[in-house]
Amino acid sequence: MKFKAPLAAGLLLGASLVCLVGYAEEHGRPAPPRPAPHREAPPPFQAHAPGAHPRGPTVRQHPVRVLAPRPVFHGNTGWPHWEHPDIARHAYYWNWSGVHNVTCVAEDSYGDQYPVSEAAAPGFGLENMTDVEDDALDRCYSESGQDGTCVLATCTHI
Repeated sequence: MKFKAPLAAGLLLGASLVCLVGYAEEHGRPAPPRPAPHREAPPPFQAHAPGAHPRGPTVRQHPVRVLAPRPVFHGNTGWPHWEHPDIARHAYYWNWSGVHNVTCVAEDSYGDQYPVSEAAAPGFGLENMTDVEDDALDRCYSESGQDGTCVLATCTHI
């Protein structure tokens, strides 16, 4: 008879825990998936001050602006040619007969990227790549405010 009170208290506590667990399971259902947050349009492009970045090339993590590719029609770019320092040219191991479009990207000291695309006419080959690479460097130099540290970042094709 001494165990009636502790037994009743234990049963009452156990029953209340079972009720709380059931309540938690009932209300702990995963919420329906939310729609993706709206992505704001990028701010309008504003060119940085003329010349090289005052602290040299930027290497820390920062947002990189990639400008829209500009189509080039066989050397007619509209950018003045930049007499850039001699650069090591990339070696391309492409199936030239399957190349339809070439895009080269130059990058300035702020990390901003300037892509240039050219349609590859029949007969387009490695000897024509110098023109597309130079067009990307010319665009970078011209649109970055004559940043003399523009470098050729990459070229690709489709």
